[in-house]
Amino acid sequence: MNAANDGRPLYNQLVDILKVKIENEMQVNDRLPSERELSSQYDLSRTTVRIALNELELMGYVHRQHGKGTFVSNVVKGQTDLGGTYSFTEQMKSLGKVPETKILSFKTMKANQFVAEGLGIDVDTEIIKIKRLRLADDEPMMLERTYLPLSKFPTLDAEALQKAPMYDVFRKDYNQVVKVADEVLSVGIMTANDARLLSFYEGAPVLKLKRTTYNNKNEIIEYTLSVARGDKFTYHLRHQR
Repeated sequence: MNAANDGRPLYNQLVDILKVKIENEMQVNDRLPSERELSSQYDLSRTTVRIALNELELMGYVHRQHGKGTFVSNVVKGQTDLGGTYSFTEQMKSLGKVPETKILSFKTMKANQFVAEGLGIDVDTEIIKIKRLRLADDEPMMLERTYLPLSKFPTLDAEALQKAPMYDVFRKDYNQVVKVADEVLSVGIMTANDARLLSFYEGAPVLKLKRTTYNNKNEIIEYTLSVARGDKFTYHLRHQR
C-alpha cells in the first residue's frame, strides 16, 4: 500500500480501502480475506490489519465468527435504522422483510428497584414482564425484555401479543396511545445465553437499546431493554440546523 502522501495511520487507510470494496464489490455474508492474506496483499503488519478489522466491526461493516473468519454485515445493503422508528415490525416491513415475534416468556411479578425506576413506579408494584425474540425472514435479529405496569394492561396475555403488534394491542384494547419513545443506545458484548437465542456467538458485538415509552398523558407505559445483533443493525441519526 502506497502511503507516502497520506499522513493518516496505516490502519485508517486500510479501513477506507476495505470500506470501498465492501460497498461496491461484495455482498452480505461474503467472507473477507484472512488477516494473513490482507497483510501480504497490502504489505502491512498483522497488528495493523487486526486494528483495521476491529474498526470495521465497530462501524458495523463486518462481523466475526470465531474460527471461521470475518464476514460482510448487512449494514451496507438494507440498513436497519434503530433511530428512525420504535416499531420493529414496521421497520422490517419497510426493508421488505417478513417480521416475526416469538414470546419466550410472559409473567406477572413485583417490580424490583431497577424496573421500578425504569417505569417510574414504586418498588413491589405489580408489573408484566415479557421476553420476546424478534426475527426477520426467519433470522433472529433482536432479543427484548419488556416491562409494563399491570394497572395499565390488566387483562393482557401472551396470546394477544402473538396475534398483533404490541403497540396496536395497546391502542385498540387499552386506549394507550404511544406519544413518544425515549431511546438510549449503547454498545455491548453478547452473553452466552443471548448468543444461544440469537443464533450468534458469545462475545460478538451487540447494540443495546433502552426504550421508555410514554402515552398521551405523559405516563410511562413501557420499559424495554433490547439486545440487537451488531451485524444486523446500524444506528442512524440526522442532525439538522
